[in-house]
This record gives sequence, C-alpha cells and structure tokens, in this order.
Amino acid sequence: MGFRLVVLCGYLFLLAPGIFVAIIAFSSDRFLTFPPPGLSLRWFAALWEHEALMGAMRRSAILASVVTVTALAIGVPAAYAIARLSFRGRDAIFAALTAPLLLPTLVLGLGILLVFFPFGLAATWPGLAIAHLAVTLPFVVRIMVTALSTLPPDLEDAAATLGATPFTVVRRITLPLALPGLIASAALAFLISFDEVVISLFIVGPRLSTLPVEMYRYVEGHTDPLVAALAVVLITLSLGVVLLVERLLGFMRAVGR
Repeated sequence: MGFRLVVLCGYLFLLAPGIFVAIIAFSSDRFLTFPPPGLSLRWFAALWEHEALMGAMRRSAILASVVTVTALAIGVPAAYAIARLSFRGRDAIFAALTAPLLLPTLVLGLGILLVFFPFGLAATWPGLAIAHLAVTLPFVVRIMVTALSTLPPDLEDAAATLGATPFTVVRRITLPLALPGLIASAALAFLISFDEVVISLFIVGPRLSTLPVEMYRYVEGHTDPLVAALAVVLITLSLGVVLLVERLLGFMRAVGR
C-alpha cells in the first residue's frame, strides 16, 4: 500500500504541470490566470486562425518527417552492421554515433552553429535538418541495435542456407522481425525532431522558424492562454503516437526490452 501511494504521488508530481496547462487552455480570460474565471474554446479557435503558429507547425511536421526518414535510412544499416557484423572499430563507431546523447543540447547547439556558420548552413532547411539529425540519429541507432541484438540469428542462417541472398534475408527475415523497433525508432525520431527547441534556436533565422521556437517567441510578448491551447494539442498528438505504438506493438516490446 505504501509503495502504491509513493508511485501515485510520483505520477501526480509528473502530470501536475500538464493538468494545470490543460485547465488554463480552456480559460475564458484574456490572461494566464488560475483558476480560470470561466471555460471556453476561444483559444483553440484563435490558435487555428494564427498564421504564424500554424505555419510553423506545418514546417515542423515536414522537417520532422524528412529527419525521420533520413535517420532511419542511416541508422538502420548502421545498427545492423554494429549488431550483426564483427569488424575492427565497431565499438568506436557505435560510441561516435551515440555520443550526442551524452552532450547537453546547449553545448551541442553551439557547436553545430560554429561548424555551420562558415559553410552558410545556418538559417537554412538543410542545416536545420542536419542539426535535428544529430539528435535523432543516436536514438534510432540505440533502439535498433537493441532490437536487432535480440533477434535469433538462426532464422537468417536458415534463409541463407536455402539460397536467399543477403538482401533478401534482410528484407524478408530481419526487417519484419525488427519491425517493432523500427516503428518505435520512427515515432521517437519524429517526436524529438518536432519538439526540438534548444538546437533550433541556434540554427533558425527570421524567415525560417519551427513551432517550438515560434512558441518561445510568442510567450516573450504575450500572456494569453493561446500557447496553453497549443500545448494541449501537442500533448494530445504525442500521447496519440505513444498509444498507437502501444496498441499495435506494445511500447516496451517496441523499444527492445
């Protein structure tokens, strides 16, 4: 009973900010006040009509989709080589690919800006995509290495013995078995890229902005509940992605428990 109470208090502590934000999002007041004097959907309607935020949301969705596809295209073959092949420098490559996980995003963002500036990549779509790839690729590699390491190699050996080419073995045996990890990697990469704000602040420019950066700029000059309504929308979308992965595959199975 005591353990359950501690767990319940932990959940309440973690969810409390989201609960307050959700309540404020339905406020009828013009300012951020709690408790709200009344309930209304006016800020969700205002959000839909806000061109800057809606445009930034579309740009973030496109950017996150491109980054996700690129991270999978690079990370899955790299993870397969690390998990399945034996070659000199394998551990060093794995450490290099996952090294950004150990760095604070502030330090990583500053380093990326210093590298990008001489090449003219700052405030550009390619530069922003590469910067997001630096923080999403390590997660894809880490999850896929775990997922591929848990697969029984006997099935691949049996397929190869029966005459299947290496490409056919990967396409017909390995990838279908690693599908849970693949879907989890894609979902996590998309959410990380879509939500990235610290590194984006270093790379974006006045004519190129993502949704988290636009939200940051909005709260600097406004005190209305519009940003709370947007936060509720984003929380709902993120929760929907996690629940979809859980429903289809089981989240712990998908990340390679």
